[in-house]
Amino acid sequence: MEMYFCPLYSGSSGNALFCQYGETRLLIDAGKPGKAITEALASIGVEPETISGMLITHEHTDHIAGAGVMARKYGLPIYATPGTWRGIGDKIGKVNPDLKREIAPGKEFFLGDIGVAPFSIPHDAAQPVGFRLWGGSLSISTATDLGVFTDSVYDHIAGSSLVLLESNHDPELLRANPHYAPSLKQRILGDRGHLSNDACAQALLRLIAGGTGHVILGHLSGENNTPSLARRVSETALNREGIEPGRDVLLQVALRDQTGDIYCIRERTTE
Repeated sequence: MEMYFCPLYSGSSGNALFCQYGETRLLIDAGKPGKAITEALASIGVEPETISGMLITHEHTDHIAGAGVMARKYGLPIYATPGTWRGIGDKIGKVNPDLKREIAPGKEFFLGDIGVAPFSIPHDAAQPVGFRLWGGSLSISTATDLGVFTDSVYDHIAGSSLVLLESNHDPELLRANPHYAPSLKQRILGDRGHLSNDACAQALLRLIAGGTGHVILGHLSGENNTPSLARRVSETALNREGIEPGRDVLLQVALRDQTGDIYCIRERTTE
């Protein structure tokens, strides 16, 4: 069997990720307008009506902006923690109660063919979660919006076939940014903010040691990072440990405003 993953959008301006295993298709977050998400899905040959549900990590706008539209227009159920539902409030407009589903950190469930394991993350939201999705022996995890890469987060995603890992900002660029208020800078740099490039690189080394062979750097800041800088910091850390990108691990970067590639991971076969 095969598992498919595509970062439709991943960045500070909006997040929406696609995953498929068997006949089940899921969205993780819907942080762009409904039209943009629909167009991104069309670009990879997916009709929105075929999505089984939307998994929401937390209530910040860059993760929920299009959730209400997608639910109303295509009848897609929304899965979120009770705290996230409280945080969402009326931000996404009216949603049919039948499409509102509650989930809890640490409580796994199946959504069609895909197993879903929500886990708590350190972020300044009401009850935020990351997700590990699995099918057979394959698994894909998302770990973004992290103030710190905790042992708990590692334990939940260690050994995943593919991980989307936050590489949000360069601390020096952030501190020098004249457009950001001091309070916002402190929030981003804090333990419930976002993972820097350097912190991402250290987390990347742990994940590789734990058996992950494919990592996509995501949730990059538009003003305080660049794709080339994020990649360079991680590659430098890998090279320092004798790990060669492309040979020992697949390392890619998800773009903020451009639909990414479709990644396919396959179960290993034995002869």
